[in-house]
Amino acid sequence: MSVHDLLLNINAEDKSVPKAIEKVIDKIEPLVNVVVEKMNSGGRLFYIGAGTSGRLGVVDASEIPPTYGMPHGKVIALIAGGDEAIRKAVEHAEDDSAQAWKDLEAYSINQQDVLIGIAASGRTPYVVGGLKDAKIHGITTGCIVCNISTEVAKHADFPIEIVVGPEFVTGSTRMKSGTAQKLVLNMISTTVMVKLGHVRGNKMVDMQLSNNKLFERGAKMIMEELGIPFEDAEQLLGQYGSVRKAVDSWKNNA
Repeated sequence: MSVHDLLLNINAEDKSVPKAIEKVIDKIEPLVNVVVEKMNSGGRLFYIGAGTSGRLGVVDASEIPPTYGMPHGKVIALIAGGDEAIRKAVEHAEDDSAQAWKDLEAYSINQQDVLIGIAASGRTPYVVGGLKDAKIHGITTGCIVCNISTEVAKHADFPIEIVVGPEFVTGSTRMKSGTAQKLVLNMISTTVMVKLGHVRGNKMVDMQLSNNKLFERGAKMIMEELGIPFEDAEQLLGQYGSVRKAVDSWKNNA
C-alpha cells in the first residue's frame, strides 16, 4: 500500500473500536458501580497487566492524582517486570503466574479494594494468576480483554470483553486492542472520579496546580464560576491553592 492507503486503512480499522465498546457498556457499568462503592468506603483500585496493557494501566493510574486531586496510592497500576517494563520489554515477565500476587501483597491489597486485570489476549499468565489469587482472598475482580471466553475473564467477577477483531498488523495488540483498553480505562476512571465528587459540571475542580498552564486554567474556572475578573480569580486561587476551596470560600463569604 502507499503511505496514504496505509493511513486510510488504519484509520478505518480504528473507527470500529468505539462501536465494539458500545456493545459492552452494560458490562462496564456494574464494575464502575462496585469501584465507586469500594472507594467511597476507603478502598483502592488496582490495575495489573503486561506489555502494552500494563503500560496503559500505568498511564491511567498516574493521571488520577494531577487530574482529580486524589492522593497517590488510591489508584495503583502494576506491570509485569516492574517499572523497568514501562520503557522496555522485560523478558518472560508476563509468564510468571505467581508474581502478580507478590506485587499486590506489597501494597497490602485487601477485600476493601478492587482489582482489574488488563490483557488483550485474555490469557497472560501474570494477569490470570493475579486475578485467581485475588478471588481466593475474597477481593472483587474485573478485567478488560479483547477476546471472548478467556482464562482471564473466567477469574473476573466483572469481565469486560471487547471484540475488536483482527489487527491491521496481525497480532499487534497495541493498535485496536490497545485503543479499546485505553478508552475503557478512561471511561471507568473518569466515571468513578465524577461519582466520587471530583468534578463539578464538567470541570476538574480538584486538579493539582502543578504548572503555569494549569494555574491559569484554574483561575479561568473560578472567573467563570463566580463571574469575577481574572485577576481576582488568580488571587483567590493563589490564596487557597485549589479551585474547589477558592469557589467555596467565596460563596460562603458572599
